[in-house]
Amino acid sequence: MANKVNGMQHTTNRRRFLAASAALGAAGAAPAAPAARGYHSDIYAKVGVRPLINGVGTVTVLGGSIMPPEVVGAMEEASRHFVPMLELQEKVGARIAELIGVPAAMVTCGAASAIQVAAAACVARGNPEFLRRLPDTSGMKNEIVQQKSHRSGYEAQMLQCGTKIVWVETRQELDRAINDRTAMMFFLNKADPDGRIKRAEWIRVGKERGVPTFNDAAADVPPVGNLSLYVKEGFDLVTFSGGKGLFGPQASGILMGSEELVAAGRKAISPHGGIGRGMKVGKEEMMGLLAAVERYVRLDHAAERRVLDGRAAHVLKALEKVKSVQAELHIPEIANHVPHVNVTWDAGRAGFTPQDIVGRLRDGDPPIAVSQMKDGIRVSMWTLQDEEHKIVASRLQQVLKA
Repeated sequence: MANKVNGMQHTTNRRRFLAASAALGAAGAAPAAPAARGYHSDIYAKVGVRPLINGVGTVTVLGGSIMPPEVVGAMEEASRHFVPMLELQEKVGARIAELIGVPAAMVTCGAASAIQVAAAACVARGNPEFLRRLPDTSGMKNEIVQQKSHRSGYEAQMLQCGTKIVWVETRQELDRAINDRTAMMFFLNKADPDGRIKRAEWIRVGKERGVPTFNDAAADVPPVGNLSLYVKEGFDLVTFSGGKGLFGPQASGILMGSEELVAAGRKAISPHGGIGRGMKVGKEEMMGLLAAVERYVRLDHAAERRVLDGRAAHVLKALEKVKSVQAELHIPEIANHVPHVNVTWDAGRAGFTPQDIVGRLRDGDPPIAVSQMKDGIRVSMWTLQDEEHKIVASRLQQVLKA
């Protein structure tokens, strides 16, 4: 899965990347970086915030993603009219479900919101009286089973519904944990390799014991086929972030799957009262996310990938000139399945740490955000705009040589 420079071993799954790299090589060495293209923004300058180059990825702390014109246009048009929101949620969800190829869908305030909505749906099952009482779960199923290796950091979203999480590690523990109080089985998709109970077995146990299974797959597109894959595999509910790989509104997400549970989920979110009232999805986000899904399912994903491969090839080529630094193409198998460049070095011999380099890049002009690793840094090609990969390559050369 990796294409390495400076003596690091090549692996076999790299044909597409090498095509982009070869095209770059045919044109000669990596060209010089363009001048920084004015990272001043009047609207952010008003509040004293500087825009930056995002080499981390579609992360919430940097604003998710940049919405394409189709999405911005849909949101702007949606903002001009009043509409019945309950009807809009139902019909936008039906259209998204049709586009993706799943039984039902709804728009949430992000994937974390979908986790809470799913928990409320599985606990209350759409019962209006139960929904009004949450987080008081007296008389309701209120336990959620989760593998310890699938701790996500979003457990609070389920606990807010008055639930208790029952932690398991083995199949035997899972069998003992499920009882007549079990409302849902939570699965974190990116943690599948870490858990002892894999996706197929988790689904099978849920079906056998009559417990709804939920899959948090927030960052798991691309590939586009994942949008329907997990529901087709048998998960009762699945969530994806709207503001990550779909490049939709940052404050949006999709909850999809069982018609019964999605319908129950719609009752657990604004404009209804109760536990989900604070999770308000605007008409602009609903239509913006629909536009994002429409765009994503018809996108030329192979062409998009070639662009990202070309960016990675440029950065790798530039780093060949830096002694004692190793640069490697990294494509995660699950979540953020797009090209990244990992840059590593011996901090003791080099005299600078990964934290030093992250700080120097962030303090430069323009500021560049990258991810810090234990022994280096990681640069995502996904959220770089236009020719920003050339600026990043040039700055990496400067700070690493210095």
